[in-house]
Amino acid sequence: MPSRKLVIGILAAPLLFVVVGLWTIVAPVIRSAPRPTTEISVSTQRLRQDVLALASTDDARSYDNPVALEAAALYIESELAKAGMHARRQSFRVGPREYHNVIAMYGYGGAARLVIGAHYDVCERQPGADDNASGVAGLLEIARLLQTRSPKLPYEIELVAYTLEEPPFFRTAQMGSAVHARELSTSGTPVIGMIALEMIGYFSDALDSQDYPMPLLSWLYPTQGNFIAVVGRLGEGDWVRSVKAPMTAVSGPPVVSIAAPPFVPGVDFSDHLNYWAKGYRAVMVTDTAFLRNANYHEVTDTPDTLDYERMAGVVRQVYWTAVNQEL
Repeated sequence: MPSRKLVIGILAAPLLFVVVGLWTIVAPVIRSAPRPTTEISVSTQRLRQDVLALASTDDARSYDNPVALEAAALYIESELAKAGMHARRQSFRVGPREYHNVIAMYGYGGAARLVIGAHYDVCERQPGADDNASGVAGLLEIARLLQTRSPKLPYEIELVAYTLEEPPFFRTAQMGSAVHARELSTSGTPVIGMIALEMIGYFSDALDSQDYPMPLLSWLYPTQGNFIAVVGRLGEGDWVRSVKAPMTAVSGPPVVSIAAPPFVPGVDFSDHLNYWAKGYRAVMVTDTAFLRNANYHEVTDTPDTLDYERMAGVVRQVYWTAVNQEL
């Protein structure tokens, strides 16, 4: 007959395995983050204005509408200039057409760089308010906050508005974020990590308004779509927590996180996957897209469907995490 200690050990091993597994996936915050000493003021009016401007181009800002893409790029450049930032274009060719990422830098020549990006193109013929005018509007508001608050940081922050995230270029070397990640890698630029803003404007308090790609996840996460998610890959829980911790220190929607393997549907469905490919740490900050928002990739993805108050909260959260990273 086995000893009591052996029996307890045999029974405890599977439980320990489950606990460690859940800890790894959920990536709970294990360090406190400082709180702001002054209010982080985010304008819902400007967020709405930016979403309206991007979602109201004469034609859909898809890869085969260069005029609409140019209008969006010019708007982004103009708003960055108004914020006091110099914008440059990272131009590249795909077939007969030229496409452009729009990039602005904040900082004082720090030794490393934090990248925050959002794509401005859409899938086919739809306005793309949540996907992804919301992310670009958030990016522009972060630029304004950086300029008005002028934090002194030991690193630089690179803000990038990407083109060609959507099909038919998704998961190809022609994605704007793939071009940008390659440039960083080729130049040997040290990167703290990358944050992709991918749909940050749609929220719901309705019961069972949140879906998940795997049934098990509904046991671990809320069933109401009223939170923002930090999505990273398995093995990078430290970066997930580094992004999540400061986000929880300011007012905004509840923040959940997951560090999961890429085979979980949705985990790599944005520009951050191209930074993984180059060995950089990267996460996606998202309202979970089609797992919550029925307007995903539909003509109904319009500015009036977004929650600008909670979206402003997400911008506060991402700004605070951007200025509270450790080297």
